[in-house]
Amino acid sequence: MSEWIGHECGIAAIRLLKPLDFYIEKYGTPLYGIDKLTLLMEKQHNRGQDGAGAAVIKLDMPPGNPYIFRTRSAADNPLIDVRNRLVKPFVEAKKNYSKEYQDGKWIKNNVLFAGELLLGHLRYGTHGASGETFCHPFLRQNNWMTRNLVLAGNFNLTNNNEMFEMLVELGQHPRNKTDTVVVLEKIGHFLDEAIDAIFRKYKTKGLEHTEITNCIINELDLNLVLRKATKAFDGGYVMAGMIGHGDLFVLRDPAGIRPAFYYQDDEVVVITSERPQIKTAFDIPIDKIKEIDPGHALIVKKDGSILHDKINEPTNKKPCSFERIYFSRGTDVDIYKERKQLGHSLVDKVLKTVNYDLKNTVFSYIPNTAETAFFGMIEGLRLYSTDNIINALKADKELVDVEKILKTQPRVEKLMTKDGKLRTFITADADRTDLVAKVYDTTYGLINNTDTLVVLDDSIVRGTTLRECIFRILDRLGMKKIIVVSTAPQIRYPDCYGIDMSKMNDFVAFEAAISLVNKNNNNKLLDEIYAYALNDEKKSVKNSINEVKRLYDCFTADEISKEITKILTPSNLNAETEILFQSIEGLHSACPEHKGDWYFTGDYPTPGGNRVANRSFINFMENKNIRAY
Repeated sequence: MSEWIGHECGIAAIRLLKPLDFYIEKYGTPLYGIDKLTLLMEKQHNRGQDGAGAAVIKLDMPPGNPYIFRTRSAADNPLIDVRNRLVKPFVEAKKNYSKEYQDGKWIKNNVLFAGELLLGHLRYGTHGASGETFCHPFLRQNNWMTRNLVLAGNFNLTNNNEMFEMLVELGQHPRNKTDTVVVLEKIGHFLDEAIDAIFRKYKTKGLEHTEITNCIINELDLNLVLRKATKAFDGGYVMAGMIGHGDLFVLRDPAGIRPAFYYQDDEVVVITSERPQIKTAFDIPIDKIKEIDPGHALIVKKDGSILHDKINEPTNKKPCSFERIYFSRGTDVDIYKERKQLGHSLVDKVLKTVNYDLKNTVFSYIPNTAETAFFGMIEGLRLYSTDNIINALKADKELVDVEKILKTQPRVEKLMTKDGKLRTFITADADRTDLVAKVYDTTYGLINNTDTLVVLDDSIVRGTTLRECIFRILDRLGMKKIIVVSTAPQIRYPDCYGIDMSKMNDFVAFEAAISLVNKNNNNKLLDEIYAYALNDEKKSVKNSINEVKRLYDCFTADEISKEITKILTPSNLNAETEILFQSIEGLHSACPEHKGDWYFTGDYPTPGGNRVANRSFINFMENKNIRAY
């Protein structure tokens, strides 16, 4: 329940295909690349909350001159800070060298960040570590241009420990176990291996070392490097990288869990985490923007040639549906339509719950990403009213009846106002109770004591905001009943592909299931699941099965919803309460191309997800309040 979450990292990459002079002449500024990069990042400000960073590579710089530049920030407004750092050298150059400032070659040779390859990143740290040193892009440095690797991404590996051990077996000594370092060093290792092979090939042919470097640049097969490096990866990821000599790549996981889009013309190649940002920044038709296929990489070679290559065999495509509901930019036309449909699909359930009494029902929403879904729900309710009118006319009812039906339209009010920027979803536990109680306010005088209030929300995860804030505030309005409706189904299982939701006991749906088990005196079930989960950890990860499903199989969705209502309803509330959730069928109907529903069903796109679910349950049984991966 928050207007701005930032639970996903965001990437933006640009390859300028023309000399800098071209952009100065056409657009009147050498800052064209920087301006576009920072605009793409700003338009993805729904992603990232911990920091930002950017890196630039200059092509064909002579030896002795720097060609890789990077800046990162964890300031209060990191994106503005990064933007200022990128622009400052240009401002100083314009001030001190106004004549030379119009010369692209001079700018490139004398101004930091004036390069052809640009990579930006908005960080959300899933491990809780913060600070500038944890911000992407990361840099693997070497005196050989071809061995320099700049990496940024939106990813989590479920088998990171295994990948770390593989690096150790290769003879490496990684500085820490974070998945960023593991990914950087894994790709770096196979990059080195590929370069060594080309070097040996041409060394035996008698070529000089400088000649061999050019051969390496021309023959380096990034497809092969990425295929070897990511062969054993289990997780959701979009990885963007730049090689020191000028190759650029963006790689997507085989299940397409994390999104990535690109656009190319004869001037630029652009890649971002979301589609609308490219349209906005470059003012192009939406159909010109393409999606990077699951398991594929978009590779831009130093010479400007572009490849869309398969790296890993795509699996069943399961892009994250929760990302569509909650995190993605709603200005994307497809996402907008999907969110409207999520609301529309709830109409029948809502009408049944209020006994089809529109006259005494008020509809509202909590002001966040649920707004679009609310439009869809109201649209569906109005269609219901229209059908009633048509049916009445067809039945040739009395005029007074028709008039009554015509006046019965959905009552819509905006009752909740958020007066502080608070990410209630992720606020530290120790701070939550006091903060969430003060973040919302309401409008009095619009509700009668005979009314039922239906409030739409995008999702209910822990339910803390409902229990500590929303219910109590709404109850002051004096209505008969409060119905909270979630556009997302019950969140039952942990995530391990980007969003930091690995503690199962944080979910109110899990709490409700455990409560039902206790009420039924069936603690034996928990012990059985615990034993199955422990046994699962003895298997290879690829054979892992989600044993936690056994818990939810014992109860219907309605039973769990009723128990959630009991758990989240504060004591001494005057109004009756009820909580409704989206069905899995409604979710799939609204988001037919985004079938990643593991939060709700436990059907993970990779076996590592099953392992994380089991480990999370083990942690619960052992009273360990720690991450499950």
